[in-house]
Amino acid sequence: MGLFGIILSLGLLMYLAYRGINVLILAPLLSALAVLMSGGLPVLATYTQVFMESLGGYVITYFPLFLLGAIFGKVMADGGAARTIAERIVDWVGPGQAILAVVLACGVLTFGGVSLFVVAFAIYPIANALFRRADVPKRLLPAAIALGSFTFTMTAFPGTPAIQNAIPIPFFGTNVFAAPLFGTLAGIIMLGGGTLWLNRRRASAQGRGEGYGEHDSTGADSTLPSDVKLPNFAVAIAPVVAVIGLNALFTYVLIPMMSADYLAEPQYGETSLSSVAGIWAIIVSLTLSILLAIGLNWGRFKDVLETVNTGTMGSLLPVFNTASEVGYGAVIASLPAFGLIRDAVLGLFPNNPVASLAVAVNVLAGITGSASGGMSIALNALGEQFAEMGQAQGVSMELMHRVTALSSGGFDALPHNGAVITLLAITGLTHKKSYGDIFMVAVAIPVLATVTVIVLGSLGL
Repeated sequence: MGLFGIILSLGLLMYLAYRGINVLILAPLLSALAVLMSGGLPVLATYTQVFMESLGGYVITYFPLFLLGAIFGKVMADGGAARTIAERIVDWVGPGQAILAVVLACGVLTFGGVSLFVVAFAIYPIANALFRRADVPKRLLPAAIALGSFTFTMTAFPGTPAIQNAIPIPFFGTNVFAAPLFGTLAGIIMLGGGTLWLNRRRASAQGRGEGYGEHDSTGADSTLPSDVKLPNFAVAIAPVVAVIGLNALFTYVLIPMMSADYLAEPQYGETSLSSVAGIWAIIVSLTLSILLAIGLNWGRFKDVLETVNTGTMGSLLPVFNTASEVGYGAVIASLPAFGLIRDAVLGLFPNNPVASLAVAVNVLAGITGSASGGMSIALNALGEQFAEMGQAQGVSMELMHRVTALSSGGFDALPHNGAVITLLAITGLTHKKSYGDIFMVAVAIPVLATVTVIVLGSLGL
């Protein structure tokens, strides 16, 4: 009965989230359902002592990254930098390469730390006009934005400040540059494979005489006012370069030079510098890059304070949505029946913890419709066991980190994923018209890239 309760609870979470009910409501209610069906367990105590404890712990650790990422994205958008970068990339690749231009523009912005939601809003007006001029079917536009925003720059390329690349750090003692060769390889597979797929789909559509099509305008079709003077490309790209460069500087040079013996004391969590260095590096690099972006574009902001405040408020819902999913996962992991699931996952590939980890993260990311949520649930429930298995078998913790991140970016993009739903709303399209291509570039090809890394990593290459 307890196992059925877990399955029912997870199924309802996926279905009701798809129907538009917020996870802040769903997570505690459905975790309570699973507890009740387990029988004999205290519902209220589980809520306050397990669910809320885990939710709070996640917020304590990761809220600065959500906060700073949202502010940075808003500053880049309101200062015109995001628009400049997108238009320059379009100029470089030419209007005949509309799909590649959109993918690269999204990729540069998200790799520089701009939220994928911000990128979708900032890029859509430009991308839509480009697709119309090039007579590319608009139904391919959501997949192009998805490819550039939540695939290779979210999970693969080393150094990305995406939250999905930061969550594994404390579990494996790594940093955002973990397994750079494997990450780069996976990123190339995603970028090359996704772009090839979309261009073939474009060619097929044009062979049938299908062009951009007739579409109603959406609320996101507006562009920046014509009298706004955009920054030049060097000014626009400088904060993006700063995020990456400063992250590397603090990760590999400055933070390791620090004397941090005090971290072993109880008031500082009895931890070590290696456990927090990756988080610290991202916090400092994003903070300095925000200041740089504001300083370089000071005269272009309508109201800097409003920009910062809006970015701040924009971080709250994403972090609490994810934290609620973490709380839900902690409750599920505390139930007796979860032991059966845990043993099944750990037993799938007893001699290959990397493959077991990939399955666990992908399945939970798919169930929750969230890359960061699914990853967090898997690591909070099984991270310690996976790390121990990896160490016992001599598996690189950097490989474990990279596979964890890659696996979060596979089944997460199923139809109920919040980013997918938001993207379709922005573009004014439907699942029926556009989800098939989103699935290929954001689910199928990333899973192929993950499998490739697992195989090569398991062979010791």
